[in-house]
Amino acid sequence: MGSLSKRLFGISPDETRFATRRFRCDVPDVRERLEEVGRCFVRGYHAALEEDRPIPLAERLEAITPEFRGFAYEGAGMALAILDALTPWRRGRVEAFLRGPAEPHIYLVLVGAGWALARLPLSAERMLARFETVKRWLVLDGYGFHQGYFHWPRAIAGQERPRRLSGYALRTFDQGIGRSLWFVEGAGIDRIADRLAAFPTERRGDIWSGVGLACTYAGGVGAADIEDLKRAAGEHAPQLAQGAAFAAKARARAGNLTPHTELACRVICGTGAEAVAAVTDAARVDLPPDQPANGLPAVPAFEVWRQRIQQSFVPGGNAV
Repeated sequence: MGSLSKRLFGISPDETRFATRRFRCDVPDVRERLEEVGRCFVRGYHAALEEDRPIPLAERLEAITPEFRGFAYEGAGMALAILDALTPWRRGRVEAFLRGPAEPHIYLVLVGAGWALARLPLSAERMLARFETVKRWLVLDGYGFHQGYFHWPRAIAGQERPRRLSGYALRTFDQGIGRSLWFVEGAGIDRIADRLAAFPTERRGDIWSGVGLACTYAGGVGAADIEDLKRAAGEHAPQLAQGAAFAAKARARAGNLTPHTELACRVICGTGAEAVAAVTDAARVDLPPDQPANGLPAVPAFEVWRQRIQQSFVPGGNAV
């Protein structure tokens, strides 16, 4: 079954090459690093197509260098979600993986599961309902990243969003668009800022949060460029910092903090990665349930969480 799945649903590593995707990048070392991210994603994706049992799968993923391991778990999340969708008599692979060895990588696995929404006619609502209330919105971040990465002329240049999404789902989709923008523009700060400035005002904050997440998790640039990125974010600096905090937490939880994550946190957030990750924990305390109040539309707990983190990085702000 594993060999058949790989033949039917495999992704060529060439699909992650900048030349194939027509991404722009001025610095060969940055291009190589970001292409390696894509290669590790594909390795994890194929590993899960070939071996969907949690422990043997995790053993294969753990062979990847820690700095890039999370991307392999992301790829595995996509493959397991696809297998779940195509074998209704045997679902629950993603949940089983998260209950077991993938628990430290929950952020990346959920994002990866969201890629399946882009490849199959699945219900976003049903997929969200499968996972833990707060972090489940990361699934739609993954959907947004996929569209920005594989279909950037439509999703980024054309600013297109899926018609099947509405309400808050579109906002987390935009966080994924922001993450993909880091790759599409090859971590070029001026190009990223120009792309973002073309989006409607109401979309920019969520996209900036995705840019901050990608800059801090995937890396590729030095302190001067990160300082330029923070200046370019302007009034959206708190959203940029919230994305950086998500990245710091994802790496801290998985035990694979890196020098570039530390650097980005110090420049964007003003403190080290472990302290920034701790902000996300404090902001989760006593989150309200996902319920409407006083007849008004519900604000998901995920958004309350994001806003608390953002407020923590407003000068003089402390919402946690």
